[in-house]
Amino acid sequence: MPWRQRFAAGESGWCLRANRLGERSRSRAYFAAVSRLGDGAFWYALMALLVVFDGQAGLAASAHLAGTGVVALTLYKALKRWTRRPRPFASDARIHAWVAPLDEFSFPSGHTLHAVAFSLVALAHYPALAWLLIPFTASVAVSRVVLGLHYPSDVLAATGIGSALATLSLWAVPGVSLFG
Repeated sequence: MPWRQRFAAGESGWCLRANRLGERSRSRAYFAAVSRLGDGAFWYALMALLVVFDGQAGLAASAHLAGTGVVALTLYKALKRWTRRPRPFASDARIHAWVAPLDEFSFPSGHTLHAVAFSLVALAHYPALAWLLIPFTASVAVSRVVLGLHYPSDVLAATGIGSALATLSLWAVPGVSLFG
């Protein structure tokens, strides 16, 4: 069996195992809620709270997040149109979509790409938010596979893309860094 077929079969197996977590109502409710918050509500609320609680500095951080978000959205949409990878539930009848997808294609996970990019940029401005942002971002990433909407490679690639985008964004804004 060629490596691509072995990889696809292995990845479908991981999707199926993760998707079974959605069979439990509490697990499904948690991941559906996290996914819904990852649609944007969590990030919009964070940006608003930064402005409310930190004034001009919060406004600057929120503008940085918004700018990063615009680039992330543009990149994400271009990649979706280019790759046109079917979602796991569309390729394997054993995998259930526990929530409705926002679009047709799987690669990359936009939720994960945005969560990683936003978290890294936000942490550069407010490292004390790590206790909130790291678990939330990890939950968003896992939710995408559990809910049957993405393959693990979609999430891993989105993590890399989001990290690279955040790095570029932090490089472009003087005086903001994750490491000091």
